[in-house]
Amino acid sequence: MKTWLVAGAFMLVGLSVSAQDTPIGLWKTIHDDGKTEKSLVRITEADGVLTGKIERIFDAEERDSECEKCTDERKDQPVLGMTILRYLKQDADNREVWAGGEILDPDNGKTYRVRLKPLHGGRQLQVRGYLGPFYRTQVWQRVE
Repeated sequence: MKTWLVAGAFMLVGLSVSAQDTPIGLWKTIHDDGKTEKSLVRITEADGVLTGKIERIFDAEERDSECEKCTDERKDQPVLGMTILRYLKQDADNREVWAGGEILDPDNGKTYRVRLKPLHGGRQLQVRGYLGPFYRTQVWQRVE
């Protein structure tokens, strides 16, 4: 009986750890300088598709900003509450990666192909935006 209880406990711990190996949750974005906190983005899932919205902006001067340079339906919309990640699905060949979607940079209004990969047991998220063969990578920190 003891063996079953111990095995069950390990299974529950394993499930909770693997549950964090997903982009779903609240993430602190870091400015490209690698030091400055920029925003909080909540990534959610619906029908296997991930979406990410800006939930908080740390810089008080930017909280009321609008996406003036956006060229789609987000043009002149408030950045706070804006969907910046969309259409992401888990990669069929590499289950550690979510791709096939896009990320918006509200500072310049441009969208990029994007790939998300949880790191360090899901405590960090590698966010890589692509423009052709070129890419830029940020590492976000899990908040919850």
